[in-house]
Amino acid sequence: MRRIRVGIGGWNFEPWRNHFYPAGWPQARELEYASRKLTAIEINSTYYSSQKPSTFAKWRAETPDDFLFSLKASRFATNRRVLAEAGESVQRFIASGIAELGPKLGPIVWQFAPTKKFDAADFEAFLKLLPAELKGQKLRHAMDVRHESFRSSAYLALARRYGAATVFTESDDYPAIADLTGDFVYCRVMRTSSELPQGCTARVLDGLAASSRVWQQGGMPTGLPLVEAAPASGPERDVFLFFISGAKEKAPAAAMSLIERLKT
Repeated sequence: MRRIRVGIGGWNFEPWRNHFYPAGWPQARELEYASRKLTAIEINSTYYSSQKPSTFAKWRAETPDDFLFSLKASRFATNRRVLAEAGESVQRFIASGIAELGPKLGPIVWQFAPTKKFDAADFEAFLKLLPAELKGQKLRHAMDVRHESFRSSAYLALARRYGAATVFTESDDYPAIADLTGDFVYCRVMRTSSELPQGCTARVLDGLAASSRVWQQGGMPTGLPLVEAAPASGPERDVFLFFISGAKEKAPAAAMSLIERLKT
């Protein structure tokens, strides 16, 4: 059965100490704690710099067997004028040691600058650079596109052709594209509020739980910002939902509240 996984971005954040993490909890064991309260974590540090294979192996060893990491791919692959020329950067990231995560390797997120416009030929050339597997393990790629020009049928058709998911971003700053282009759902919620104990209202959390279940079951929740008409129901899907940015100090509370709702 496909899973719904809920998490946050990273695990080292000072405001979480003595709040999400118990008072006096060792910083060196924060991943151990967070991975037992959540079901996935999105790693942002891989966007800015390479990590050692031993680091990925350490992360794997510190987390439960059914835990997953999503990785934000290197900015050197995506923040460039000509995406077709990203081959070396793509390969360097894939070969950086991420295979050490083994079965805990979740989706790879390729995040593009808000100024990057959709160019069909160049974007297809980029998609062709993304490997389908790594050491026998299927790779799942998610496109975090942040320019309004990607809200087009041409982009959606291209992403579907290469099996790449499109990140659905709930944010005031970036266009929301809820259309499904891959065989999994990747959602980033960036609207948490510091004034709310759980970061979101109960109504919002209930809605996220309901939407996650519909996605998992192969359907499309109603009321989402779609470029095209919602398709007929399909097969079950894995769902990844992360509370990112916004009032980041509330992200763990929001994630844990959603996980509790999904248990019922």
